[in-house]
Amino acid sequence: MRNFFANKWTKRFFSIIALGYTFLVCVLSYYSIFYHVSIDSKLHVGLYVTAASVIGLSLLLYTRKQLLTRLSSFLILPLMLPVVLLYFGEWEIIIPVIVVGVMILLLSGAGEGAKTAFGTIILLLYIFGALGYFLFTSFFVPTTKQTTVESGISPSGRYRYRIINTEDSSNGSTAVYIEPNYADVTYPHVVFTLKNMERIVSLSRPILENVDIQWKTQERQEITSELEKISENIKITLSDKEMEEYGHSFNERLYLVDTEVEDRFAIGLTASDVDPIPLESLDSEQLAVFNLARDSEGNYYIKEPGEKTVSHFKKDIGENIYLYEMDDDWLNQFYIEKDNTLLLKDFTDSQLADLGVSESGDVMILNGKVIFRYYVAEIEDYFDINSRKLSVDLLT
Repeated sequence: MRNFFANKWTKRFFSIIALGYTFLVCVLSYYSIFYHVSIDSKLHVGLYVTAASVIGLSLLLYTRKQLLTRLSSFLILPLMLPVVLLYFGEWEIIIPVIVVGVMILLLSGAGEGAKTAFGTIILLLYIFGALGYFLFTSFFVPTTKQTTVESGISPSGRYRYRIINTEDSSNGSTAVYIEPNYADVTYPHVVFTLKNMERIVSLSRPILENVDIQWKTQERQEITSELEKISENIKITLSDKEMEEYGHSFNERLYLVDTEVEDRFAIGLTASDVDPIPLESLDSEQLAVFNLARDSEGNYYIKEPGEKTVSHFKKDIGENIYLYEMDDDWLNQFYIEKDNTLLLKDFTDSQLADLGVSESGDVMILNGKVIFRYYVAEIEDYFDINSRKLSVDLLT
């Protein structure tokens, strides 16, 4: 048995298993950035994390001279920095992992010089990271008093809401927040809630004395009829792929915006004519006024692109740079916008279903007024639970 555990291939095999502990630390770091944590039993969670850490430390120490374990010894503590900062106070999660990180760093098979250098870097990382984080968040400490008046879940269970009264110098306000109830990651005694998913669906000033929340379930067709009665000009924003599927090509969706008065005169318009101007309505001479041209297939390109544009798109001098190669930011630099909206009244019920609008769902009513429809939330993709974008909002 001793020969078995002393064998280098056995240690290499277990170093791969030990790498699983570092992977779990990576997952915890990821959760700390994008999720809030809620623990209902600190004792149970502490025991689970401690047990996993003891097993992980045993494997790491056993394989401490293996390359994978040496790499792990330098990764665990930096990976725990966002956890320490964003889950500060949840010691049952933090302490066992930090202890493992410190011990394996000190006892790993790496050279003393490497351990000293990396230890110093990690220490400075924690000091300056903590200082920067707490200085940053201090600017976002609310000076108002907020009170949760009511909270609950919609009849279908897909949404949850909170009603918050905020007391300030302007007689306060009452806000209704809604977020998805299906985006949580749940483990025994721990729930991770996706950050930045709450949406304000009603904001009233001053504070409402009486708050009556009602929910009802409505059919898709019924809501469509109600919205069309409110306005016939309600628009739905679609993706490029969806616009193509509905027969609207890229070129016919391009518009000139924020045009100068002299440019409008040059293409035969008057100063009172307003934006936007469809590109497909302009001939070649009119397009040239805006440094644009159209090829034989109807595709638009920049007539005389600047050096910066040529360099960015990696083109040769004289080679066409087409608008379909540009994202929205680049189009805006040439005062061009892409219209990806269609009128709601032009959609059939089956087309709405294809867009992901459920046959029926939750509608919220505040003091007799509809403030939230599942229908609109699904069309406008209020809750994009698959997006993961780094932003300063994640730190507050």
